[in-house]
Amino acid sequence: MERTSTCIYHFLVLSWYIFLIYYISQTRNPQISTILANGRQWKYLTFLNLVLQAIFYGVAFLEDVLKRIKEKKDVKFITAFKDLLFTTLAFPVSTFVFLLFWILFLYNRELIYPKFLDVIFPAWLNHAMHTSILPISLAEVILRPHRYPSKKTGLTVLTVASFAYMGRVLWIYSETGTWVYPVFAKLSPVGLAAFFSLSYILIIGIYLLGEKLNHWKWGEDLNPRCDFEPTRRHVPETQTHSEEQSRKYFLWMPSQQQTLVF
Repeated sequence: MERTSTCIYHFLVLSWYIFLIYYISQTRNPQISTILANGRQWKYLTFLNLVLQAIFYGVAFLEDVLKRIKEKKDVKFITAFKDLLFTTLAFPVSTFVFLLFWILFLYNRELIYPKFLDVIFPAWLNHAMHTSILPISLAEVILRPHRYPSKKTGLTVLTVASFAYMGRVLWIYSETGTWVYPVFAKLSPVGLAAFFSLSYILIIGIYLLGEKLNHWKWGEDLNPRCDFEPTRRHVPETQTHSEEQSRKYFLWMPSQQQTLVF
């Protein structure tokens, strides 16, 4: 029953994110062509996060379905990929978008979401893109355990994704002379470097927080490791010690006695 409920939940969330992506893509307004110039909606982290969430919940729903029709061992790779996707990208990015958007919005909305956008995007869509993403991610933490990869693997994936997006923002500016977000135009080169550095520190902190939340909810039995690395068979310490003593014993036995051991 619990597995069925989780499957339905993942399907509903997947449908929700697909609907949002479609709604935004189909939005038509005379002002929107100016906003979406030079990269369209794909230049905005908010939209990229919606696509990321849709991919994750699609994989989670696929895992739920396969577990109902196949042996558990047949979906290990999908489970590992789902956990890697959620722990290193889906949870950190959604939480980062929520925090940074609302911090800047409450400080000065013109820096991140100018008021004229209210005419293009209704209030419910703003909250769907920037508010509901956090409780949905937290619900996933509570509903299902996720095995975190090793610190090296997790931070590497997140770092590559972070620098890839920062590089894209800088590339768009170098090609067009316009910034993706108005806040960047207000910053000096030093201020921009500081902003990117603090943003990187923030998203790394979110990753570590997600790991703590996962362990707090599901216990320390989910030890961090990379699920894509081969799992080594655990050998009890007493067995290892016994085998080592036997090996040494036979190595030092006289050759006459060794012939009797069969």
